[in-house]
Amino acid sequence: MVQFGLRLHDAEKLPLEELLPIVKGKGFSCVHLALSKALKEYPCTPSALTPGYSNYLRHLFEKNELDIAVIGNYLNLASPDEEYMKVAREKYYAHIRFASLLGCGMVGTETGAPNVEYKYCPECRTEKSLSILIKELKPIVKCAENYGVTLAIEPVARHIVWGPKVCRKVLDEIGSHNLQVLFDPVNMLDLDNVGHREEVFQEAIELLGPDIAMVHFKDFVYTPGEGYGLKSVGAGTGEMDYTNILKFLKKEKPFIYATLENTTPENAAWCVENLKKQYDQLEV
Repeated sequence: MVQFGLRLHDAEKLPLEELLPIVKGKGFSCVHLALSKALKEYPCTPSALTPGYSNYLRHLFEKNELDIAVIGNYLNLASPDEEYMKVAREKYYAHIRFASLLGCGMVGTETGAPNVEYKYCPECRTEKSLSILIKELKPIVKCAENYGVTLAIEPVARHIVWGPKVCRKVLDEIGSHNLQVLFDPVNMLDLDNVGHREEVFQEAIELLGPDIAMVHFKDFVYTPGEGYGLKSVGAGTGEMDYTNILKFLKKEKPFIYATLENTTPENAAWCVENLKKQYDQLEV
């Protein structure tokens, strides 16, 4: 069965020792761990990510029978600020090393935008920006290869890797088994393609399927005149139909990690139970 998990910084704000039994009790078997967001009481600078820290976390998660599915390190990989990029590279290298120490095996990231604000601009969809991204990714992927860790990139409609075709191009250009995909269907949507979202998801499965290493589950609601017009919410509380994606996972990726995002402490247990029921009822 798909291993359903929780993005840990969406959970209750409690000390980790108190929190993990609650997460397990809600029906989750793994977590998405963003150190800077979920463990704010501890530093997450490269020098703080020591073997001792990794062993502390590993033992605590093992005690609660929870896997760390992925470590999130979501930084702008195309910032024109060279000082920012120097720090970002070191953080990626450190997170990759830390993932290997944890036995986690995966670091997740988005791809960013060609500006210091890390926000959408028309230049996100240019060959120049894509070239900058690929150049920055190569040494990070090499580091992942050295440590036996997967770097999983997440296509996002407002970023440089904004859809399946662009993502496929990056994978092919770099050509490493250690560069794979974190498939977040809702993140591929904007007001231009949300009306034919099933086609977007099917294209992603066809072009990226063999390289999908992990999945994010969430939902969306329409918010006309607010933000980007779509707001992310917990899986099952919005407009999404996950039938075809769940069928793909059940047939092709039976033990893949799939973490829920944008849940609340109040609805997380319902969201994961609802997904599990849908999954169990599917015939493939």
